[in-house]
Amino acid sequence: MTVSIHEPTATKALHLMTIGGRTVSSPALLALHDPATGEVFGHAPDAAAEQLDAAVAAARQAQPEWAATPIHNRREALGAIAGTLMAHQDQLAALLTREQGKPLARAVEEVQLSAYWCAETAKLDLPDQTLVDDGTTLATLQHLPLGVVGAIVPWNFPLAMAIFKVAPALLAGNTVVLKPSPYTPLIMLRVGELLRGVLPDGVLNVISGGHALGPWMTEHTDINKISFTGATATGRQVMANAAPTLKRLTLELGGNDAAIVLDDVDVETIAPQLFWGAFANSGQFCLAIKRLYIHEKVYPRLAQALVQLAQQTLVGPGNGDGVLLGPIQNRAQHDRLRIMLNDSRARGHRFLCGGVLPAGPGYFFPVTLVDNPPEDSSVVQREAFGPLLPLLKFSDVDDAVRRANASPFGLSASVWSADTARALAVGRRLEAGTVWINEIHTLSPHKPMAGHKQSGLGVEFGVEGLREFTQPRVISMRRPTSVPAAP
Repeated sequence: MTVSIHEPTATKALHLMTIGGRTVSSPALLALHDPATGEVFGHAPDAAAEQLDAAVAAARQAQPEWAATPIHNRREALGAIAGTLMAHQDQLAALLTREQGKPLARAVEEVQLSAYWCAETAKLDLPDQTLVDDGTTLATLQHLPLGVVGAIVPWNFPLAMAIFKVAPALLAGNTVVLKPSPYTPLIMLRVGELLRGVLPDGVLNVISGGHALGPWMTEHTDINKISFTGATATGRQVMANAAPTLKRLTLELGGNDAAIVLDDVDVETIAPQLFWGAFANSGQFCLAIKRLYIHEKVYPRLAQALVQLAQQTLVGPGNGDGVLLGPIQNRAQHDRLRIMLNDSRARGHRFLCGGVLPAGPGYFFPVTLVDNPPEDSSVVQREAFGPLLPLLKFSDVDDAVRRANASPFGLSASVWSADTARALAVGRRLEAGTVWINEIHTLSPHKPMAGHKQSGLGVEFGVEGLREFTQPRVISMRRPTSVPAAP
């Protein structure tokens, strides 16, 4: 990744870092590019190692008092975060659209989802659990905070992904040092500014930086846990960097998610669900459908329905009227998609729609459907993370399941059929952490999500996800035996 760095002689950051409740600038800046134009529209701080040390020290100093704060007060703090997000919804949504590129309506939804997630996470609980109570021994399981959590957030949902980590970490009694992506730092820098005074100083620290900041965090001796969302290759490096200090880890990594469409579906009903299941956020979604296996009986009709939806969907700048899909967020990802597209073209694959990059500025990529490419082609085997989708034909369900499972990834999958029992039987054979039946992307702060295989480590969401931000302690006590009364 190449990140531009400019000395702040003629420019200044649009928003600044929050360390220990205070405003902090930096000696160097990151240049931020508008994905709709490719042009620099602003700058953000590029933190030095000393500033990371200061953020970790502030979090560590604040953590004992925060852990001692009654949980009902920590719940109220999450509610205050939710209220702050909603009070500044319009401003935050506009900022999201500017730096991430998504349509403004989708940015509003992300702000609302983040507020909802805070409020609902506050309802979770990990009470002490009695393990043994036999009259002689009383053993109790407690869940204690880990200490300082380092949260590393990607660029596709830069606000929601941050809240997914911050809310349970704070509820469990930890303090947080949060690093947004260098491509989309502004939204969380602004949230950090808004939450000064809402949270005690040092409880949430927000710092931005380039490619060096993530490794500094994962190696830092005073960070107790890393919660990371991003590519699998980067996740491996996070594990390696965290190994010397045996940090706790939650890694939500890549996927090559398969959907299987059986021969009895109502094409008109499911086509829009499949379309948006693949192309929401311009396909920049770890849980997006990346491989669409369609029974040969319904393949022609479903393929045509998806083509029609693509033709009706306006792609453009996120602030444009009627735009439903924005640009790819950054040039590096746009280049990866272009390489995959060119590879398909060189291999003679047929494009049902799309396949030609538009002229002009910005990182735009058309919705592209590839007609039944070979299973070993890169467009099938690699995660596109963009609006490039292979449609894959099958005649035998066992073959479709085998092909869907033949991947090093196992994040999510879905099965579609008019017969729920039949779909469920197929779904139970899929090697993925989340399997949807006749629905997709119904995420909830009350339902855990965990990747199988190389799609992740640990759990997010729900009580199981909250437990990931704690460490167990068992108190085992022998009760005094009764002494017989004197005669």
